Amino acid sequence: MKNSKSFWLKTGAALVAACFAFSVQAADKKILVVSVTKGFVHDVIPDVNDMVAKLAKDSGQFDVTFVKTDEDMAKYMTMESLQKYDGVFFNNTTGDLPLPDRQGFINWIASGKGYVGVHAATDTFAGFPPYTEMVGGLFWTHRNQATVSPIIEDPNHPILEGFPKDLKVHDEIYLLQKFHRETVHGLLTLDKRPNDGSEDANQPGDYTIAYCKNWGQGRVFYTSLGHRKDVVATDWYQRHVLQGIQWSLGLIDGDPSPTSKWLKLSDEEVAEGFVPLFNGCDLTGWHYRRADGYKSWSAQNGMLVNRIPKNGHGTDLVTNKKYRDFIVRYEYMVPEGSNSGFYLRGRHEIQVLGEAADAKPEKTGDNAIYNHTAASVKASKKPGEWNTVEAIVKGNKVTVTVNGKKVHDNLTVDRATGSELDGNVNDPGSFFVQGDHGNVAFRNMRVKELK
Repeated sequence: MKNSKSFWLKTGAALVAACFAFSVQAADKKILVVSVTKGFVHDVIPDVNDMVAKLAKDSGQFDVTFVKTDEDMAKYMTMESLQKYDGVFFNNTTGDLPLPDRQGFINWIASGKGYVGVHAATDTFAGFPPYTEMVGGLFWTHRNQATVSPIIEDPNHPILEGFPKDLKVHDEIYLLQKFHRETVHGLLTLDKRPNDGSEDANQPGDYTIAYCKNWGQGRVFYTSLGHRKDVVATDWYQRHVLQGIQWSLGLIDGDPSPTSKWLKLSDEEVAEGFVPLFNGCDLTGWHYRRADGYKSWSAQNGMLVNRIPKNGHGTDLVTNKKYRDFIVRYEYMVPEGSNSGFYLRGRHEIQVLGEAADAKPEKTGDNAIYNHTAASVKASKKPGEWNTVEAIVKGNKVTVTVNGKKVHDNLTVDRATGSELDGNVNDPGSFFVQGDHGNVAFRNMRVKELK
């Protein structure tokens, strides 16, 4: 590790400055580092073992015992032996490990012990649901290694102390199944699938990278990063893992409670009269346009996400409430080639299109009032990035601003623009988001009715 002395000085100073309370018996903490595998054997395992040994030595806060073989597991992981330890570190374990008592092990963690899992730790005990529930998810798949920019969900959490704000890391990014966002405290995530060259690249959704949680009285920390040796060798990764170990052992404090995704408006917008249009957590206040249509929409980590099956169609999603004059604000992200729309009063579509950055404004292009008027300027960002929109509707006049650029200025829109709910253009109407054509995500949707 580069500048090791400086790294530890900075780490210590940061932790003291944040008033993290270390136990006077911190050096007496003991953890088991388990690297037994029954599936794919990651070549980074020795590097991670060496890393944890060095973290233990340099910090002086915990001792490690390595469990590398079936014999080690039989020796150190009986229920009697486990009582000598304060936590466990699963280093790229895979498959069904020969634990003497699987349920007893899960209960041991719940009794107040620490658990840390890195990368393939979620590819373990696939047929044993209590482990999956404890660790927080189950490996589903991965594609080609990809360069990603993790989104920091809680910049104040001690596990992320010193984590680079603008990090780009090239690694193997796991996609998890049986992951329940409402049970974890989010640390790092992605809001779209990694750009891996597949047809699913940049599709919006909740793709977790790191989180922590309570398990009974125990503490669980998982990070999917760390497939590559060069990642494991970095200062930021070692600090990330060290602080995860410290947190799991109770050496530093940090919130393990599930992260709330309810949309919270700014005090200024609340004072102005804005209210949430989508609450961030479920589809309350919305209904499908066709009750028998494919249920393509879901709430994912604060986003309203539309995912349609391959060669299939989704279903439009409509607000229960109707509006006449209003200011509506929202953000949207659309993958390349995808097609959606945001409908004002259910009759006037603001086109949402994943088109090239150099595309010229057209009546059917991004941010057009569809098949009516092209956007006056190209204002949208490239596919896979978030765009901010404000639309003001008064009578039959529409003003739309995208990413700070006015694309429609007091435009007269006195007819429906296609796929409308009805043709009563002067009556109050519902908002709806188009779901039949392609994948898309919306977030931070709020509205203010005008008198």
